[in-house]
Amino acid sequence: MSVDSIIEPPPAASSRKLSQLSVTGMDCSNCVRHVTEAIQSVPGVHSAMVSLENKQASVRWNPRVTPDSAAVAQAIRDAGYSATVLELGVETAPTDRGAQTLAGWEFTLWIGLLGMLPLMIGEWVFNLGMVPWFQWVAFLLASIVQIFAGAQFYRGAWNQLKARHANMDTLVALGSTTAFSYSVWALLSGRGGHVYFMESASIITLISLGHWMESRVSVRASSALRGLLNLAPPTARLRNEVGAESEIPVAELKLNDLVALRPGDRVPTDGEVMEGNSAVDEAMLTGESVPVDKVSGSPLFAGTVNLNGKLLMRVTATGEETALAHIIAAVQRAQTSRANIQRLGDRVSSVFVPIVVAIALAAAFWWGLAPDSARQVHDWLAPFLWPAHPPVGNLAAAFIIASAVLIIACPCAMGLATPTAIMAGSNAAAKRGILIRDGVALEKAGQVTAVIFDKTGTLTVGQPGVAKTWEPGSTGNVSQLNVSVPALAAALARHSTHPISQAIAGLSSEAIEISDWREARGSGVQGHQGNRLLRLGSLNWLRESGVNLEAGTLFIQEWSAQGATIVGLAANTSLTGLFAVKDTLKTGSAKVVADLNQLGLKTFLLTGDNALSAAGIARQVGIKVENVFAEVRPEQKAEFVKKLQQQGERVAFVGDGINDAPALEQADLG
Repeated sequence: MSVDSIIEPPPAASSRKLSQLSVTGMDCSNCVRHVTEAIQSVPGVHSAMVSLENKQASVRWNPRVTPDSAAVAQAIRDAGYSATVLELGVETAPTDRGAQTLAGWEFTLWIGLLGMLPLMIGEWVFNLGMVPWFQWVAFLLASIVQIFAGAQFYRGAWNQLKARHANMDTLVALGSTTAFSYSVWALLSGRGGHVYFMESASIITLISLGHWMESRVSVRASSALRGLLNLAPPTARLRNEVGAESEIPVAELKLNDLVALRPGDRVPTDGEVMEGNSAVDEAMLTGESVPVDKVSGSPLFAGTVNLNGKLLMRVTATGEETALAHIIAAVQRAQTSRANIQRLGDRVSSVFVPIVVAIALAAAFWWGLAPDSARQVHDWLAPFLWPAHPPVGNLAAAFIIASAVLIIACPCAMGLATPTAIMAGSNAAAKRGILIRDGVALEKAGQVTAVIFDKTGTLTVGQPGVAKTWEPGSTGNVSQLNVSVPALAAALARHSTHPISQAIAGLSSEAIEISDWREARGSGVQGHQGNRLLRLGSLNWLRESGVNLEAGTLFIQEWSAQGATIVGLAANTSLTGLFAVKDTLKTGSAKVVADLNQLGLKTFLLTGDNALSAAGIARQVGIKVENVFAEVRPEQKAEFVKKLQQQGERVAFVGDGINDAPALEQADLG
C-alpha cells in the first residue's frame, strides 16, 4: 500500500521559514512560558516552540515576513535570558552546548557538596550546631557556597527581576539568602541560638544536583541529533570551469556548483549526477540495505555514501533545503514540542512563585506582628507535626518562618526527584538495550494502542545475505549443493565492495584463481577461470550478455515475489547458478509481533524498502497486509505517526538508524 493514501502533504505551515536559537538561563516551565511570550511578541512570528530539556527555541515565521532572528534573540535577552542564533546543520550540536552546561553544573555541585557535607556531619553526627567555633566554620563554608555555587541562581534571579518575572532561581535565591542573612545577623550580633548556614548551603546544593542530573539526561538524549549532524561532511571537492578541483567548506557551496565525488565520499548536499556511475548507500535516508545504482541524471542526497565509483554531481539544494536538513529539522521540532501535561505544568507554574512569596511574607508578618496567635496555631498543630521548637523573638521568628516557606516551596520534586527517577529508569533500560527519551514517554508507555515497526535492522538483520541458491536441476539450500558453484561465485565476488557481492563472497573461502577480473558498476563482476569467462551479476546484464535464463524461471519468480535480489552466475553463455539475496528476519521478530497482536495492539510495518520485500517480511512476522506501507521517506514516517495520533492512537515506533529519527521523536514511545 502506498503511504501517500494515508499521509497528507505537509501543512502549509511547513513552508514558513524557521529560525533556531539556543537559549540559556531557563530552569523551569515558567521560564519556558516567559521565553515563548517574548518570542511571540516579535512582529512576524507565527509560532514558537521552546524546549527546556534541549535549551532551544524553534521560531516559525509568517510567509510574507523576512525572518529577523536577531530581533528574536534580543527579545529573549530582554526577558532575562541569553540567546544565540543557530544555523541548522552548521552550528555545534546540542550535545556540545549541553556538555558546557553540564560542566557548569558539575562545578557548582562540587562547590556545594564541599561546603554542605562538613556542615551536615558537624550538626547531625557530632551535634556541633550550637558550638560557637563551629558556627564560625559554618559561616565560612556557607559563604563559599553562597558566593560561588549560588552565583548561577543569583544571576538567574537578577535577570528575572530586570524582566519583571520570577522563576525557580528566584525562590532558591530568596530562600537561601533569607536563611543565610538571618544566620549572619544571629552570629555577628552575639545573641546566640541556632543558625541556619547548613540549610542555606543545602538548598543551593540539592537544586544544583537536580540541574546536574537533568543536564546529564539532556546530553545523552542529544546523541541522535549529533549523529545526524555528523552525516554531513565538513568539506566538498569543488570543480571549476576549467576542470580544476579545490576543497572548500560545504557551507560555501551554491546552487549548480559541480562537486567531484570519489569512492567512500559522503555526498555534501542534495544534487544530480552529471557524469559517472556508482552505487550509493542511502540506508540513512530510506533504510534500504542494498545500495542504489546511480547514473547520469540520478538524484543524490546529502549524507549518503558513494561506494565504488567516481561521480560528478551538480548541487540542487543547500543548507536547510537538503533532505538531511529536513530530517534534522523534524527531529528538532519533535524535541521542542510539548506534551499536554507539560502545558498544564506551565499554567500552574505561572502563578506558583508569586503565591509562594506572598505566603512567605504573610507568614513572616504574622509571626512578627501577632506572635501569640501564631504560637497558638502552632501549639494546636504540634501533635501532627515533626517535633520542633518555634524560635524565640518576633524578628527571629519572622525570618525563620519566611525562610522555611521559601525553602520548602523550592520545587525539589521537580528539580531533583524527577530527573533522579528518569536517570535511574534510563540506566536500567539501557542495560536491556532500551533508550528512554524522557519521562513523558515513560508516562505514555502503558497507554500505547498501535506499534509501528521499521523493517531494515529492526525486524530484519539489516545486512543482505544469501537466502537460497539454485543450480540447473537443483532446488536445494546452499549446504546441499556442490561446493563448486558457491566457490566460483565467492571467488568472483570477493574483490568487490558492493554489499551483495560481500554476501555472496561469504559462501566460500576456497581459493580459486580468477584472471582478468573487472567490475561493471551497477551490473556485476566478471573474470576468467581457465578458458571460461565467468559473469556474476544482475539478470538484465546476463541477458544482455547472451545468457539464457529460462531454466531458472521458477526460482526467479518465487524469490522475486519475496522481495529478494536475484544474482546470476554464468560460464560463457550458460547459466550456472542463481542466488536469492535478501535481508533475513531477526530471531524473535515473529514472536514479538504475535505477542503484541495478542494484547490487542495494532501493528504496522513502515519502510523505505520496496513493496515486495516489505510484504514478504510482513507475512513472515504476522502483520496484516493493509498495515504495510513501503517506499516511505523519513519525513513521511513522522507524518504517518502524527496522522495515527490525530486519529486517537497512542503510537509506539520501533526503528533503528538515523532515517528513523524523526518518527522516533514524533511517536509517543520510540
